[in-house]
Amino acid sequence: MREKRLSITDIARQLGTSTTTVSFVINGKAREKNISQVLIDRVEHLVSELNYQPNALAKSFRTGKTMTIGFIVDEISQPFFSGIAKYIDEKASAHGYNILFSSTKNSKKRGGEVLQVFNERHVDAFIIALPNGLENEVKEVIGGDVPVVLFDRYISGFESDYVLIDNESSAAEATQHLIDSGYKEIAFVTIETDQSQMLDRTKGYERAIVIAGLNPIVKRINYEGKPESVAEIAAFLQQNNQIDAVVFACNYLSMDGLDAMRQLNLKIGENIAMVSFDDLEVFKYFMPSITAIAQPLEEIADQIMEILMYRLTNNTNKNKIKAVLTTQMEIRDSSQFKKTSDEVQPEALTVGK
Repeated sequence: MREKRLSITDIARQLGTSTTTVSFVINGKAREKNISQVLIDRVEHLVSELNYQPNALAKSFRTGKTMTIGFIVDEISQPFFSGIAKYIDEKASAHGYNILFSSTKNSKKRGGEVLQVFNERHVDAFIIALPNGLENEVKEVIGGDVPVVLFDRYISGFESDYVLIDNESSAAEATQHLIDSGYKEIAFVTIETDQSQMLDRTKGYERAIVIAGLNPIVKRINYEGKPESVAEIAAFLQQNNQIDAVVFACNYLSMDGLDAMRQLNLKIGENIAMVSFDDLEVFKYFMPSITAIAQPLEEIADQIMEILMYRLTNNTNKNKIKAVLTTQMEIRDSSQFKKTSDEVQPEALTVGK
């Protein structure tokens, strides 16, 4: 049989005082209610001695808050989302909030179910990287009283708080870096999607290419999984053997691209250069190391939580907050200056030990 849970009433009875007084002390309102320091000390001592834990459900009825935040993304195992989730969890905990994490797996049905479950659990706020197909459902949530912060991508016409990075300028910077390093046949590999962050990265690449008077070479992959992606990238590089550099639109495409180039025995930094949009810790350990656009994960999490805490304490301001952050290009060996034919060394791509 489950042991009876200790209640505020039990503590009040042992101290010979009222449950209201005990509640004020536990909830940090003793001083404003003019409760004596002696009684405060007695309550706090007994609470500590008995290891009393407030009933979260009962507290939510009193305060109207569950102290939980729903976090919804396509796939939380992806390094970008898991990195954001780690920082969000730490920062939310510091404010006394718990995070409910969930992935939609790119399924509209699953996404709708997740939103319904979170609504039924009365989360106090939502953090969402908007999945495809859930625009109407999320728009309904945004139209309610529960704060919502969207991140990573935006939808035109959505009136919501956002935290984004400057995807277009970041991709243009990566492309310009390759141009400045002497590359002229620069390809851009992305996914077939209408997600705003991917479209903006493509725009940034094309802008830099056009300004430089070069020809854009864009490959869009209908992403179904790693094996298919690797095969498609390999076929693309074989059919366009003039390509001397590639910008990959995200880190999982970069990993697939590395596998494809290895299959084709293309040597990074010699036969072909590359830049990844999104960094991975492992990229700096490759030989040669991989140049990447690093998103400011902790700063993104900071901005998200700052906006949410503002909304949770002051939701009367209807002006939407749109934070756009900058990235950092980590220049490594994979995008070094283009070598002439007599400078090429017979060294294959390997993973450093």
